[in-house]
Amino acid sequence: MRQVPGVSLQRKLLLWLLLPQLVLWLSGGFLAWRIALQNGEKGIDQTLTQSVRALARQIKPIGDGLLVDFPKAAQDILEQDPADRITYMVSSPPGRFLLGNAQLPAPPLVEVAVGEAFLYQARVDDKPVRVALLDVDYGTASTRQRLRVQVAQSLTVRERIARELLEQMVFPMGLMGLALSAVVYAGVLRGLQPLKRLEAQIERAGALPQAGTTPLPPIELTSAPQEVHSLASTINRLLETVARGQQKEKRFLNDAAHQLRTPLAGLIGQTELALHESHEPAVQERLHKVLSAAQRSAHLVHQLLQLARSESNVEMQTIDLGSLAREVAREWAARALAQGMDLGYEGDERLAVQGHPLLLREALNNLIDNALHYAGEGATVTVRVGHEEPGRWALLVVEDDGPGVPAEHLGDLFARFWRGSDKAGGCGLGLSIVEEIALRHGGRTVAEGIVPRGLRVGMRLPAG
Repeated sequence: MRQVPGVSLQRKLLLWLLLPQLVLWLSGGFLAWRIALQNGEKGIDQTLTQSVRALARQIKPIGDGLLVDFPKAAQDILEQDPADRITYMVSSPPGRFLLGNAQLPAPPLVEVAVGEAFLYQARVDDKPVRVALLDVDYGTASTRQRLRVQVAQSLTVRERIARELLEQMVFPMGLMGLALSAVVYAGVLRGLQPLKRLEAQIERAGALPQAGTTPLPPIELTSAPQEVHSLASTINRLLETVARGQQKEKRFLNDAAHQLRTPLAGLIGQTELALHESHEPAVQERLHKVLSAAQRSAHLVHQLLQLARSESNVEMQTIDLGSLAREVAREWAARALAQGMDLGYEGDERLAVQGHPLLLREALNNLIDNALHYAGEGATVTVRVGHEEPGRWALLVVEDDGPGVPAEHLGDLFARFWRGSDKAGGCGLGLSIVEEIALRHGGRTVAEGIVPRGLRVGMRLPAG
């Protein structure tokens, strides 16, 4: 089943912790801007209220007329800053211009109480302004009239104050945000360290040469959160269950193979005796079929025993791979000649590896047997030993100039019970045993086609 990689836990935690922080930071900046605008508006309102009342006090009724005691110097001061102009207008009755800035707009259509300042927003020269309005009555009871005083101030000051306040707040808020982000990031990394240690323990155990042949050591996490301890305990229980299953499988395979060897050996012996004693062609034909089937079964049992042996714990020692390969090649020379094949050896005089001699011998036996079985009569088979990346890897391969294997099936050569042809005599376990032995020695198998025809199969082992 295809596995879809999930989202990184670290990335997910950082996303859920830092994204809300960013949203809150932006929201805080917007609220700070709004609060600064409101506070600036309150300050302007207070200033305008005081100004409109002070200006109204400078207008004094004289009989049925008005005396405006508003020096030109004060007027110049009010209107001297173009970016922050404070303008005024006096009208009586309300709306009938007397003095000041005639461009000040009228208030909204609402009832304005006499003697109480009324504040509203308007636009002068297409710029926003804040206006304070105050209506007062003057004159006698029979000639009472109403006077309206308006004072306006640009909102540019309010926006400038809000912007300056926001700029002053953004820098410390940014520093705090960065500091908090760094603390969150460090906290997430520290919190995930037990998982990293758990991963490292499993990787180190899986990288051992005996990985896959012996149970993984139990996982130990002394200082980790309870959740990680629970995970480690669960994995340890799973490893124990897998180890028990492997041990049962090995015992069954070993016992079954041992139990089958004796009756098969007896069957082969009795069949060979019957062939010598019988002279009827029909009986001999059937006995030959029985003998062939018994020999194939015995060969399968032998390979099953070798497979069980290759998956057991063995002690490594320094071996001269060249000497071992030459010795095994000599042992197979007679069979190769009998089958009409040329078996030879090429390689270094001495090449040391750390390994188990019986297992390496069995692996080379399977490689040569596979080549002699499938290469065909008249083929040339060569056992070759050499270096790859001198000082690091040793190569033990068997080459032949037989029909070979299609390139798309090279990856299937070491699969259990896979066979490259229907030729009788094989059981599909020889090369899988070679792969188990190579992995047991910390190496790997190699398989490649030879141009124009042929096959090269063997092992790549750590030198030393």
